[in-house]
Amino acid sequence: MSVRLTLGQGRVPVKVWTRDIEPEAIRQLVNVANLPIVHGHVAAMPDVHAGIGATVGSVIPTLSAIIPAAVGVDIGCGMNAVRTSLRAEELPDGLARVRSAIEAAIPVGFAQHGTATAEGIQADDVRGLGRRLERITDKHPALTRMQKRFQDTWRRQLGTLGGGNHFIELCLDEAGAVWVMLHSGSRGIGNAIGRYFISAARKTMERRDARLPDVDLAWFEQGSPWFDDYVEAVEWAQDYALTNRKAMMAAVLAALDRALTPSVGRWHVAGEAINCHHNYVTRETHFGERLFVTRKGAISAREGELGIIPGSMGARSFIVRGLGNPDSFHSCSHGAGRRMSRTEAKRRFSREDLAAQTAGVECRKDGGVIDEIPGAYKDIDTVMENQADLVEVVHTLKQVLCVKG
Repeated sequence: MSVRLTLGQGRVPVKVWTRDIEPEAIRQLVNVANLPIVHGHVAAMPDVHAGIGATVGSVIPTLSAIIPAAVGVDIGCGMNAVRTSLRAEELPDGLARVRSAIEAAIPVGFAQHGTATAEGIQADDVRGLGRRLERITDKHPALTRMQKRFQDTWRRQLGTLGGGNHFIELCLDEAGAVWVMLHSGSRGIGNAIGRYFISAARKTMERRDARLPDVDLAWFEQGSPWFDDYVEAVEWAQDYALTNRKAMMAAVLAALDRALTPSVGRWHVAGEAINCHHNYVTRETHFGERLFVTRKGAISAREGELGIIPGSMGARSFIVRGLGNPDSFHSCSHGAGRRMSRTEAKRRFSREDLAAQTAGVECRKDGGVIDEIPGAYKDIDTVMENQADLVEVVHTLKQVLCVKG
């Protein structure tokens, strides 16, 4: 398999790894491809779908500039997965008690920890993040007004899941090994940083009287004060997201230990520990040029690099190894990708549909998560077929438990 579709209406082409793409996503991709800062071409992964300004599932290489809205507001959102020594046959027949233990350990939705530093989080990590954030807010004090109880909230949300499509799962691989997998990002502080700098980029472009195809494609140019400050802030948020996932993983493993050890005995983390962003910007060299690469709903897939591609709740997920395809800027999809909006999913599906599509998975089956029903997402197997030249499958995982915000 290779590029399925090339869009040539922009200043640079767009290489797309699927033909399953809606008109709005095509329009957004062409808008990005017309920007003077985009270098070479834009890549669209097989889970591509319309976002805000920039398309979800796109890889955007820019020369001496960054588009804050392309990075988005869930800065550093991504995945963490570990393989344990536990076996499928060691799990209890019913997993409700295990799910309750995880939910008791990890605040979900808008909830946060009751103390400033959650159990299992290293105090040095928090102090280090605090010192770096203070340098950012000293230059941009308005940032602290973007969130209620700013200094308290970012600390209390460290090690929390959030809502939407964020999740914690227990999965079984093809050999019956138990994996723990979770998906989350930089929580409210990342959202505040994203909104603050997106607004600043818009105002900067307005003062220049720039004619953009979409106001959400405003950018900062390298060398400007805003650019340097944004890079510092976005790198902080990406590090916060990594720490958030590490903290949650430690808490989930401890909760599993409390719930399972009396019946299964001692167990341990047995292998791969993968922690990867899929909403972020980084500096990389491609086609001989040093670029800023924004992956908006895409993960790095350098040759030999391990990554995580989750399916929807109740579907399969994959641990993959990158093939280093240069045309994708060494990238692949970040998941299945939505095929309908949350509003449309709630209109189209019922609680009965949710129960049927998540049969065999210990998870919420109430109306509050209908928008996350598997039917609202693209078929993960088709997505994987379309990127056979981007990654190879190392493990195939099947969810048996899912915690949603």
